[in-house]
Amino acid sequence: MSTPNASWPPSHPAFFLLVGIPGLEREQGWIAIPLCLMYITAALGNGTVLYLIKTEASLHQPMYLFLAMLATTDLVLSTSTVPKMLSVFWLGSRAISFHACLAQMFFIHAFSSVESGVLMAMALDRYVAICFPLRHSAILSLSVVGKLGGLILLRGVVLISPFSFLASRLPYCHRRYIAHSYCEHMAVVKLVCGNARVNTVYGLFVAFVVVGFDVAIIAASYALILRAVLKLPSNEARLKAFGTCASHICVILSFYIPALFTFLTHRFGHNFPHHVHIMVAILYLLVPPTLNPIVYGVKTKTIRDRVLAMFLILGRERRHLRHN
Repeated sequence: MSTPNASWPPSHPAFFLLVGIPGLEREQGWIAIPLCLMYITAALGNGTVLYLIKTEASLHQPMYLFLAMLATTDLVLSTSTVPKMLSVFWLGSRAISFHACLAQMFFIHAFSSVESGVLMAMALDRYVAICFPLRHSAILSLSVVGKLGGLILLRGVVLISPFSFLASRLPYCHRRYIAHSYCEHMAVVKLVCGNARVNTVYGLFVAFVVVGFDVAIIAASYALILRAVLKLPSNEARLKAFGTCASHICVILSFYIPALFTFLTHRFGHNFPHHVHIMVAILYLLVPPTLNPIVYGVKTKTIRDRVLAMFLILGRERRHLRHN
């Protein structure tokens, strides 16, 4: 017997309306300014990292190839959300078609999974580099790095694809307003007027499988790294090893802390201010792409030197043009 609210085929509106930041609609125009600056920084920073790794043969090593994967993932994550978000904040263009919303939802969650997987792979790379330095190139050959990256991407696509499929088969009873700045899975599911338990359970399953597995591998890798570093004979060697891992730990924390906050408040923080939750969710997609190229650019001498050389060349060309 069918439920009174359900219909088959399932009904859904032709488009949704993104509210933006509920409770801060008047301030959204000003909030968009730093978000736009962060997006520009992320695009330029990650684009520069990709260009340097592609053109510099000495950077064709596992650590830098994983960094290129991270930069690509950050570009996809930020570009799939920020332009539409800025159009909502500045232009009031809140409408997003149903299928475009599902596509955005797929890219957000799939590439969040990919980013988590790449961070896990980078932790494994640091573990092999510090604990087995003589076998590093043999264990993590270029072919192994490529296969690992392919598996991480495949995992994200396979696990996240059901989100869009399940959401497309639910009845929405012409509910249109998404109380968010982008099409996040739980924000979309809250508009359903039928039984969305399968979506909720599957979302929890994916979160625990992906994050649980990746965090466990990262924690184990750094526990073994810490044990190996403490056995090093000199303070200089220990400080060098810690410095190598410090930037990666900063990147990990900038990704997982907002992600954990967003996950918990979506499901359990019902009394938490909604605008704070939305702001953290926005920063979750913007802070890592903005921070990652800065952190790795500062900590990695090869990248830092190449960036400085690029600025010097540009400065010389500008002076040459002025004199001519």
